Amino acid sequence: MFEPSSGPLHAYLAGIGCDHRGRYAADVLGFSNQQFEAVHDYIQWLFPLPTRSAAQPGAPVLTRAEIEAIRADRRASDTLLKATERMLRFYRETNDWLRWQDHNHLRITRIINSLRLLAGTDAACRFHEAILALHDAAGAPINHQSLRYWAEAAEN
Repeated sequence: MFEPSSGPLHAYLAGIGCDHRGRYAADVLGFSNQQFEAVHDYIQWLFPLPTRSAAQPGAPVLTRAEIEAIRADRRASDTLLKATERMLRFYRETNDWLRWQDHNHLRITRIINSLRLLAGTDAACRFHEAILALHDAAGAPINHQSLRYWAEAAEN
């Protein structure tokens, strides 16, 4: 059950709190593909980590209490599932990220790491495998370093 003291990321993923711009997770999940590509401050909220974001240093950082609260809260887990499905849809419906280097490669690493931490290894591996299938279908255009980061994120 939600405890207000568990933090802003838990509240956001539970659907009862908003991000720094006043957006709820449901608002962000309703973004168009163009918005997902152009807006750069939502990914840290949908897929949080316990480390500071270099791209958005003002974004909140997961605490141990929030990790446990998110794992235990069905609403937060449901939002993570919806966010994962929406990001997969974005990657299936767009192809600009399917190149040697792209900012989405960092997003993918974050998503895999966050899923592993908050939803478990199986969820992280499923996302990773889906991304690799898209990569392979496109003729394997992504650099080996990004691929290695994704594999390490899924394995950790």
